[in-house]
Amino acid sequence: MRTGGRADGRPGRAVVAALMLGMALVALEGTIVSTAVPQIVGDLGGFSVFSWLFSGYLLAVTVTLPVYGKLADTFGRKPVLLAGTTLFLIGSLLCAGAWDMGALIAFRVVQGLGGGAIQGTVQTLAADLYPLEERPRIQARMSTVWATSSIAGPALGGLLAGYADWRLIFLVNLPVGGLALWLTARHLVEPSRSPAPPGRGTAAARLRSIDWAGAAGVFACGALLLFALVQGGVAWPWLSAPSLALLAASAVLAVLVAYVERRAAEPILPGWVWRRRTIASVNLAMGALGLLMVAPMVFLPTYAQSALGLGPVGAGFVMSAMTLSWPLSAAFSQHVYRRLGFRDTAALGMALAVLCLAAFPLLPHPARPWQPALLMLALGAALGLFQLPLIVGVQSTVGWSERGVTTASVLFCRQVGQSVGAALFGAVANATIAARLADAPVPGLPGHLDEVSRALEDPASLPAAAVSYLRAAVTAAVDHVYAGAAVAAVLALTVLLVAAPRRFPVLPDQRDE
Repeated sequence: MRTGGRADGRPGRAVVAALMLGMALVALEGTIVSTAVPQIVGDLGGFSVFSWLFSGYLLAVTVTLPVYGKLADTFGRKPVLLAGTTLFLIGSLLCAGAWDMGALIAFRVVQGLGGGAIQGTVQTLAADLYPLEERPRIQARMSTVWATSSIAGPALGGLLAGYADWRLIFLVNLPVGGLALWLTARHLVEPSRSPAPPGRGTAAARLRSIDWAGAAGVFACGALLLFALVQGGVAWPWLSAPSLALLAASAVLAVLVAYVERRAAEPILPGWVWRRRTIASVNLAMGALGLLMVAPMVFLPTYAQSALGLGPVGAGFVMSAMTLSWPLSAAFSQHVYRRLGFRDTAALGMALAVLCLAAFPLLPHPARPWQPALLMLALGAALGLFQLPLIVGVQSTVGWSERGVTTASVLFCRQVGQSVGAALFGAVANATIAARLADAPVPGLPGHLDEVSRALEDPASLPAAAVSYLRAAVTAAVDHVYAGAAVAAVLALTVLLVAAPRRFPVLPDQRDE
């Protein structure tokens, strides 16, 4: 009974439940705070910095993924998952007791430090515990949990903040995470592995072998880069001294990290991640996926409420169409890639995504809500065909000792792509709306970008012509974002067709390694 409880070697229900609960924790925490911001700001203050409730969490998750990937390959997945879940729960408890906005942001970073361990390790365990032919099923289940949790997060956060207390948003993690922690500790038994090299078998020896200088460098480099991307164009202009200094410092650190990693015996980000054609191409394609995902995840809700005039429920319906079709398509993808292969299935999915994204700017204005919802339904189906074959495929090209780093590199590139996309497309949208406001032929319009969304929340306060013009400006901005996302999808498709091998070099099943 090496893999969690069943005589046939497959993980038992308790292990599967632990993985699902861990995935739900990370997914919920990314969205549950969004609808509680008014109550949190009203209680703690700090309106000018509340966006760091999200950015701080995302930054911590992203920059720790490579470190946890290496730790999981060195010490095993179970101790890393247990430590990450414990740290996440400590962060949740601290968030519930926060006394001001600064403390809450700091404790959200603690949550993110644990969330990075959970996100990467759960994905790695899915490949460890299931043979190749069964991995699509567990990955589709996790996609369903992620989608459901992401959709339910804002509703649950709004209910708890509106009818109880916003601190319960963080306290609700404790029983869920506690159950996941107990199930993991009690039932997860990792597959046996090859013996460690001589002199490297003890925990102390393995601890000394970790490239801690490289880990600190990766963390610092990623933190500076993401900080520059999050704050640029918001706290200061892109070409200002703070932005240029942060970007320059992150570039210098990147060079230093590359130097340190080349000399390290056990690097955090080993060079083979980029030297191997399959892994490098998947990393680049997943980075492009993170980039294009900003369009539906960040800008679609704004479009639905500001341009279409829908309420939060209606906007959620438009958004949920994509998250409903994605896991269904992911589950179906195994039947496609068994015939076409991993690369060609992903290429097919991304080609369909190009069409969906390019079709968005062609929608009429004003559009009917079902029109963007239908496009998002198709986009979710396309991206389900794209992402899951790449994750399953790239995990199947490496053995146990490299799978944690490989999985972490894929997730890291996707997260960085998302951060770059948020900064890039945010600048595109702001520039479009600013240009429309500057050339406005109608009176009564807001004088500043920050006032546009507030004005559209109360359209009765504006002349009808001004409301119509503002909604057209928001539509144009989102159209430009989707056009940019279509370009990112073309880049992902090009990477797959040009750089990725047509047949991934899949290794024999590694469960008995």
